[in-house]
Amino acid sequence: MVQLAHVEIYTGDPDGTLWFFKDLLGLEETAREGQAVYLRAYEDWYHHSLKITEAKEPGLGHVAWRCASPEALERRVKALEFKGLGEGWIEGDLGHGPAFRFRTPDGHLMELLFEIEYYEAPLEKRSRLKNRPSKRPLRGIPVRRLDHVNCFCHEVTPNRIFFQDVLGFKLREQKVRGQEELGAWLSVSPLVHEIGLMKDSTGSRGRFHHIAYWYGYPQHLIDLADLCVEYDIRIEAGPGKHGTTQAYFMYVFEPGGTRVELFGDTGYLIFDPTWRTVVWDVSNLNDLEKSTIWFGGQLPPTFYTYGVPPV
Repeated sequence: MVQLAHVEIYTGDPDGTLWFFKDLLGLEETAREGQAVYLRAYEDWYHHSLKITEAKEPGLGHVAWRCASPEALERRVKALEFKGLGEGWIEGDLGHGPAFRFRTPDGHLMELLFEIEYYEAPLEKRSRLKNRPSKRPLRGIPVRRLDHVNCFCHEVTPNRIFFQDVLGFKLREQKVRGQEELGAWLSVSPLVHEIGLMKDSTGSRGRFHHIAYWYGYPQHLIDLADLCVEYDIRIEAGPGKHGTTQAYFMYVFEPGGTRVELFGDTGYLIFDPTWRTVVWDVSNLNDLEKSTIWFGGQLPPTFYTYGVPPV
């Protein structure tokens, strides 16, 4: 696998959720079908990076990963079928071809695909930058691209091993308490993570923690924070900086109830082919304080208990 392709989230407040992503974060609508709306950020190259589907309560629909080739896709499918976690092929969806669906050990629904539709901007939305797929929007404080997802897990270790052994992810950073694994940050690219796995303090399985979009400039987090306060969007934490991943962040809740992280830079990039996992042991007071928050206050208790769907 080479890339996080798109994410589907459920919402019980489709109008509010669409307002948040379109008017506040500047995503562009590319299509509607049934109860679903497809959106992309202005530097997302594909048809969409976010699918919003109306449902009774918030939750994760699925996470889609793109493989490097049809042959790579088939290899991953065989590995998933061998583990007994495959759910089978779907014909495709708007913006992509056939996809193989599977469950993580914790139950999160995901899919693998290769055939993808690239976004073609109409003339009035074409950027003068040939390496940017569309103009920067004039709405809100526009995000630039999809960055990562974070999933709550009943137990982190079996899910982390699954992503490494079956899907080929690399473990970049890890948070432990003695022998207990509390968090894992993994990627298939130079990004410090495309998926995070966190222990669910409620003991639940298969819940979703957050979706993250990238800005590039920390100043945009300050600008967005101002708008969130003005328009009654709840800020859970930040702006601040994590020790783990070194990322500038802000966590907010979109009106439908899903937590959204806004990244103010890339954290750091990894080019070392023999990267040694960074391990933070939170039984050590310094690691406990600095891994979670390098600066910017403290994360509230909800950060470790709130996920979707709600308990």
